[in-house]
Amino acid sequence: MEHQSRISRRMSQSAVIQAIANYGPTSRASVAKQTGLSKQTVSEIVANLEAEGWVRVVGQTEGNIGRRAVVYEISPSAATIASVDLGGTKVRVALCDLTGKVLAERVEPTSHEGGISIVDQIVRLIRASTDAPDSNFGELRIAVVGVPGVPEAETGAVLMAPNIAGIDQIDLAGSLQDRLGVEVFVENDVNLAALGEHWLGNPGDTDDLVFISVGTGIGAGIVVGGNLLRGSTGGAGEIGFLPFGADPFEQESLEVGAFERVSATKAIIDLYASKSGQTADVPSIFEAANAGDAAALTTLDEVAKQISRGAAALVAVVDPSAIVLGGSIGIREELLERVRRYMAMCCPKPFEIEKSRLGDHAALAGGASVALTHLHLSLFAEGQKGAEISVPPPDIAYFKAGAS
Repeated sequence: MEHQSRISRRMSQSAVIQAIANYGPTSRASVAKQTGLSKQTVSEIVANLEAEGWVRVVGQTEGNIGRRAVVYEISPSAATIASVDLGGTKVRVALCDLTGKVLAERVEPTSHEGGISIVDQIVRLIRASTDAPDSNFGELRIAVVGVPGVPEAETGAVLMAPNIAGIDQIDLAGSLQDRLGVEVFVENDVNLAALGEHWLGNPGDTDDLVFISVGTGIGAGIVVGGNLLRGSTGGAGEIGFLPFGADPFEQESLEVGAFERVSATKAIIDLYASKSGQTADVPSIFEAANAGDAAALTTLDEVAKQISRGAAALVAVVDPSAIVLGGSIGIREELLERVRRYMAMCCPKPFEIEKSRLGDHAALAGGASVALTHLHLSLFAEGQKGAEISVPPPDIAYFKAGAS
């Protein structure tokens, strides 16, 4: 009986905090109406939440019979979460409050030493903000790290991440958890970017979208029915290994991916060199194309055709409502325009490709949404089986408010 009472209390608390998160500032009477709980039950739960600092009074509003009703909202400073975007060239750390607003952001080149030095770097960047003398952040409660590979649940190693040395030799989540003293989740960075676009940037407010990231490599995050599609081993969306583009039976294709060999950074650099006899980095090739350089224009056309083939394959298999193109290369207008044009030529039905609205904050936004969802569940649902809490997204400008 006591067990049932405890479960009921958890469910009621979860419903109340969800109502305040979604409709706040709101009164206790409104919460009771939204949840179907009695006004007395809501008042008791809200009083406890206020005493513990999770909700706060933000004013009063006129009641139905002229009396003023106290209104509540989630207390932003009650807790802090960390969202980390670990890339082959940069590591970006954002600290967010309980509403998803970025309080502080730090970026620096990824440690070339790899392995455990990556753990040291992430911890240092997080502590640099949380331990700053002028910091008034809430207690750090949880961290989510996006990685350019596939986290292995059994060992904590990150596989298929050739751009970060030694990350497949350590328990990344476990090491960070030991150092930070909080729960840590590690997720593929493109998956997080897809969740970020679904949470904040969502074109057409759809629950079915594919995010394609083109940068150092190429990958996809797939959201179906509002949920991330991970696959049996977490490798769903590793489209760099689609067996077309380059010869999929060559050794390099087994290590890098046949499709990635014709669609990402190295492909652009190598293709331009073969056509022009010159070596240039990707930004310079885009500049040359904009200046009318024939070799650069042909390079972008051919790479865009390859990306369009991959996007068309995803449309045929997943049938999403939207495809969002992002990443340091994918977000370039010169490439986006070409991909749209070639998609129209190879896809049997009209299909619009959108540009990422979040840019280099997409994975950070996804990490924040995952962290906040886990935190709300652990705090207010207390791990009850089957509990669901959807954290309402902040405005994009509000989310980036503390970004550097």
